[in-house]
Parts: sequence; C-alpha cells; structure tokens
Amino acid sequence: MKKLVLALAVAVVAGGFSAQALAVGRLADVTVTDRSTGATLPVHYHLGEYWVAGAAGAKYAIDIRNASGRRVLAVTSVDGVNVVSGETASTQQSGYVFSAWQRYGITGWRKSNTDVAAFEFTASPNSYAERTGRPRDVGVIGVALFKERERERVQLQPSEPDYSQNSQHSRYKRAESAGLDSADKETGARFESASSTNEPASKRAAPQAAQSAPKLGTGHGERENSYVSNTEFERASNTPAEVIRIRYDSYANLLAMGVVQPPRPALPKPNPFPDSTIGFVPDPPLWR
Repeated sequence: MKKLVLALAVAVVAGGFSAQALAVGRLADVTVTDRSTGATLPVHYHLGEYWVAGAAGAKYAIDIRNASGRRVLAVTSVDGVNVVSGETASTQQSGYVFSAWQRYGITGWRKSNTDVAAFEFTASPNSYAERTGRPRDVGVIGVALFKERERERVQLQPSEPDYSQNSQHSRYKRAESAGLDSADKETGARFESASSTNEPASKRAAPQAAQSAPKLGTGHGERENSYVSNTEFERASNTPAEVIRIRYDSYANLLAMGVVQPPRPALPKPNPFPDSTIGFVPDPPLWR
C-alpha cells in the first residue's frame, strides 16, 4: 500500500546563497532571512550546532534549497511545532515538497491553503509554542528531509523551472502550483523532531552562560497571503535521510553563551612616515 504524507509542493525562486550563511546538508541547504531588512542571518557553528542571531520584532523566513536532482520532502518545525499543522513536531507529519534544485522561503505558520501567520522573533513567553503550552523546545528550527520512492520504470520529461515572480516579495510568496496530499496512516513508528529528547544531552544544548536578554522564540504574526494546493509524495523510507537543525537566540545571548565572539576594537595602523607631506624641495636660506 502506498505511504503518503501531507505535503506542500513548492515553486522555484531564483537566487543564490552565500556560503558563509548556509546550514549545509547533503540533500538541502537552509538559511534564515530577516525579512525586515532582507539580510541573510550569518550561521555560526559552535560545539557541533548551527546558530543564528535574531532581532526581536523582526519577521523572518526559513529558506530551503533542494540540492539534489530529485524531489524531496522537507518536514519543517519551529520551536518543536510543525509549521504546517501546528502539532508537536514529528518527522512523520506534513511538510513541503521541493522539485529538483528548487528553492523556497517558508514565511509563517500555515493557516489555510491561502495564508500563513508570519514568523516573528519575539520574547519566549510570547512565542506560539509557549502560548500553546509547549515551551521546552523554543529556540530551534528543524528540517527533516526525505527522499521520494522511485516509481517503476516510468520516465518523465523534466519540466522547466518556473521563475515567475508575482510581486517584489515573490521570494516569500507561494505559487499556484503548490499543494497538499493525504497523511501517512500506515506506519505506527514515531520519530521525534530535531529537538527530540531522544538525542544525547550533549547535542541538545550548548553550555549555558548567564543570558543578558530574554530568550527569543517565534511568535504567531500577522496573516499574509500564501497559496498552496494538493500534491502526493511517497517516502522512500520512514526515517529521514537527513535532519538539519538551526538554533537561534538574540545576539546578546549568543555572545553571553560564547557562540559568537565580541568584535575586536580596531587598532590604529602605524605610519612608517608620519611627518611626510606632499611637496617639493624648498629653496635654501638667502645668501648675504
């Protein structure tokens, strides 16, 4: 029997990533973009984990690029909550389907086939996860990637990527080709999200120093248009082929935890000819 998952097919958006801003995986690359400024948040690698520094009040997007030549399913969670269904995240839940080499910006909690509630950095008590009684995993973004089961000897002509843009913010808009399909009901196995308690404690948290600002979480922001429709995706396996995890907090807290280093003051550069002036040889003193 086919095993299907609730999934959103996504459209291609052109553009490249900066290598220093990527959480790099085998199947996909992930970046976090501050939509208030348009800046890609730098990724800091610390004690085996990726970190980004967010700013309270800023809207953000999770940009995912399929780095493979096949369709993949990206089950995505924020603060331990599935971004499509709002359930406490499991890798067996709904997600976004990417065609080969496609890129997509997930901008919010999906509310329907036509809109989302924007992701917005906020103090942890105001986060969607805490407000719904799930504070444990605030501060983490997870992307679980699944390969698609190959179909039997069916050769399909590759379609041309759709690079059409419907607005100046089209990177964060969904095209009409996006879609949903039915949930996987067959398997009884439960696979927790990237923030699972099944992971060793050493991987779950960096050393905690005194934080100088409230911990950041992700709020349930204003509604925005975002259009999707239904598609089918049959997983090649029940377990993810790869999980990419990015932790986030304010810059002040990352500084306090040692994730980022304080900027070094600029040292004055010594001048080898401090008394030099531009000119010519002066005349000698007058002769008597």
